[in-house]
Amino acid sequence: MGLHIPPSLKHKKFFYLWLGQLISITGTQMQIWALFWHINQLNDNPIALGGIGVARILPVIIFSLIGGALADSMDRRKVMFVTQSFAALLALALGLLTQYGNVTIWHIYFITALQAIAVAFDGPSRQALVPNLLPKKDLPNAFSMTFTSFQVGSVLGPALSGVVIALAGQSAVYFLNAISFAAVIVALIMIGNVPQSFSERSAGVSLDSIREGVRFILGKPIILSSMMLDFVATFFASANTLMPIIATDILKVGVVEYGYLSAGPAVGAVLAALVISQVKELRRQGPLFLGAVLVFGLATVLFGATRSFVVAWLAIATTGAADGVSTIIRNTIRQLQTPDQIRGRMTSINQIFFQGGPQLGEIEAGTVAQLFGAPFAVISGGIGCILGTLLIIWKWPHMMKYNGDEPMLAGATAD
Repeated sequence: MGLHIPPSLKHKKFFYLWLGQLISITGTQMQIWALFWHINQLNDNPIALGGIGVARILPVIIFSLIGGALADSMDRRKVMFVTQSFAALLALALGLLTQYGNVTIWHIYFITALQAIAVAFDGPSRQALVPNLLPKKDLPNAFSMTFTSFQVGSVLGPALSGVVIALAGQSAVYFLNAISFAAVIVALIMIGNVPQSFSERSAGVSLDSIREGVRFILGKPIILSSMMLDFVATFFASANTLMPIIATDILKVGVVEYGYLSAGPAVGAVLAALVISQVKELRRQGPLFLGAVLVFGLATVLFGATRSFVVAWLAIATTGAADGVSTIIRNTIRQLQTPDQIRGRMTSINQIFFQGGPQLGEIEAGTVAQLFGAPFAVISGGIGCILGTLLIIWKWPHMMKYNGDEPMLAGATAD
């Protein structure tokens, strides 16, 4: 039996958005890795690179809830027109500043923070728009393909970044990223009008509407527990931050092998997402989700404990595959169990968990590594992930019974 076209891609509106995102994500990933190089050229102190993380996460924490309320009170497609155009102009501005030699590290921080504000408003609308584009039965596959596009972009972007800088200079990366946003803008034009529920339109962006989103999540244990699992896994078991130390000091390998290790999670994630994309109906989603998080923790422990490069690569690739499975399922659960009119606010709260966990986890991993060494930091993080998962299973045992065919609250009619 050969491969078949993923069912979600047979719906033209979703296909347009998926293809546009694939191109745009590649451009964004190109810029992210180019920024690391650029900052290091301007200031070789390690703390200078840490400033990028701060510039990215603070706007998301501050503005995501507002972005979620906006996604539920305005046309999500129109919100994306504004955010994508704004992000494109910022990338263009960074390219021009770099091209004419006037850029400073503070320009980079400021523009990165502004782009993070765009992400805070764009993310809830973009994710909440997907269930409006295709039938409920194809949503799990749609999230699988969305995850695949992100991982493919995460592989292509960094690889292209170095090539573009070498051939055309630093500013060329920023110009290409600016152009890549046009792919999503064109996709939004081709999609046309999208039906959307506006039962809370009169509330608009207000404190009451934000509170309603928080109350909804607190009253939905299946969604709250999935968010908690997301945060626990990314906070404790983030081995990527310590990858250079593990590669050079523990595995005793060079920069080429370090590159292979760095690509390992994305390779595992893409393979897992492609496998899931071939499954027409994914069942026993709760146990599969919990099992994937436990495997993520166990593979992290193995990565921190081994001294073999091959075993380390297989372990880190397994974390990527497990993260891919858990990401696809938890996104499916949240989107299907959230009514359309409140989906943007749910997504905005999840965005804080999703982005905050890894950023805080990097601080935790670096601190523990400084005190007790990198292997201990990775191993203890994996154990923390496993214990946290078991605690969440004990607190919210209903997740073990979630099958994936429960009554759904999201989705649109087929095109």
